[in-house]
Amino acid sequence: MSALYMIIGTLVALGVLVTFHEFGHFWVARRCGVKVLRFSVGFGMPLLRWRDRQGTEYVVAAIPLGGYVKMLDEREGEVPADQLDQSFNRKSVRQRIAIVAAGPIANFLLALVFFWVLAMLGTQQVRPVIGEVESGSMAAVAGLSAGQEIVSVDGKATTGWAEVNLQLVRRLGESGALQVTVRDEGSTADVSHQLTLNNWLKGADEPDPIRSLGIRPWRPALAPVLAELDPKGPAQAAGLKTGDRLLSLDGVALTDWQQVVDTVRAHPGSKVAFKIDRDGAPIDVSLTLASRGEGKAASGYLGAGVKAVEWPPGMLREVSYGPVAAIGEGFQRTWTMSVLTLDSLKKMLFGELSVKNLSGPITIAKVAGASAQSGVGDFLNFLAYLSISLGVLNLLPIPVLDGGHLLFYLIEWARGRPLSDRVQGWGVQIGISLVVGVMLLALINDLGRL
Repeated sequence: MSALYMIIGTLVALGVLVTFHEFGHFWVARRCGVKVLRFSVGFGMPLLRWRDRQGTEYVVAAIPLGGYVKMLDEREGEVPADQLDQSFNRKSVRQRIAIVAAGPIANFLLALVFFWVLAMLGTQQVRPVIGEVESGSMAAVAGLSAGQEIVSVDGKATTGWAEVNLQLVRRLGESGALQVTVRDEGSTADVSHQLTLNNWLKGADEPDPIRSLGIRPWRPALAPVLAELDPKGPAQAAGLKTGDRLLSLDGVALTDWQQVVDTVRAHPGSKVAFKIDRDGAPIDVSLTLASRGEGKAASGYLGAGVKAVEWPPGMLREVSYGPVAAIGEGFQRTWTMSVLTLDSLKKMLFGELSVKNLSGPITIAKVAGASAQSGVGDFLNFLAYLSISLGVLNLLPIPVLDGGHLLFYLIEWARGRPLSDRVQGWGVQIGISLVVGVMLLALINDLGRL
């Protein structure tokens, strides 16, 4: 079933985002008087095709990894004399800029619509209450303690842990003061604490911002009683069964499942010894933990889980907006994620953020399937983030991307004449090399995660 969700989720995501992106180019081109020859969603062999009254051919092709809008252009073939005024290359620089920029802008507008809908639907968020602070950690040194609720990070309000994580991600690889404002339980007074960052998590393959500060979010206690097992995991291979209660791990008594999680994650590839209770009889079980990730980002894997428990109502909050207020929230989230995406790319370029955080088609497909399976809200959220990523990436000043074309047209506008075909050809070759290189890197990262 999960594979089906992944396939359907990926096809829907790519279909919606690509179609909307190309429709942006198409809609503005038509209004600038450019004749559109073909509007294609996907590449390769056409599966469906039809024409409208203006002669535009619409195509749904077999390979759903992109799309394009083909316009009448003298650089791509002979144009009849009576249609020269409808040729793309005959339009003014401002009109060409508008047509090229319309695709990425359409992606930002689509994300805005998704975030607007999500803001009105509302979300149930877990209050960002600190459950534990590690001794000697950055959080402990700054004076944070268990039971406090994080109300803002760097002045940005945080209604849940997702917001806390988002604000922390913005500071990855940086140095300086991180301001965390908290509120003690039962108090209405806010207190600010400063944490000192020094190249914080610079180059980390899989950064965990909250955990690296020494903060453990509060969560209801989970009894260490196994409720599910990975058929290919170390736990099942060692003979553990659902219903087993874990009594100790390497001689340390276990009272909460989080103890198991923390210990297992910290010992990838290590041999560990469990004492379990099975139907009232104590049993000793030794096994070797699997390892996930590479290098410093490697973490241990047991392949077991416990049954979830309901959260206390007081630890949850409903966050929703009316139709008008949701517009502002949509704008803010679109802007925040756009800036974060661009900033992350900059940090990767300067080595502040590991390029292993770059994801490719395999990861996108997996996340698409997981979000689709989780529900409409999660899927819309995924579509919004992916649409923003598509818009930002397409605006990068790399020839063959929309941003590269915009760069050429802006230079033409500034100097009064276009760059020579030779220079533009060099630019396109460099652009293709960069794009192919990044795609290969993203694919290698995906395969590494598998």
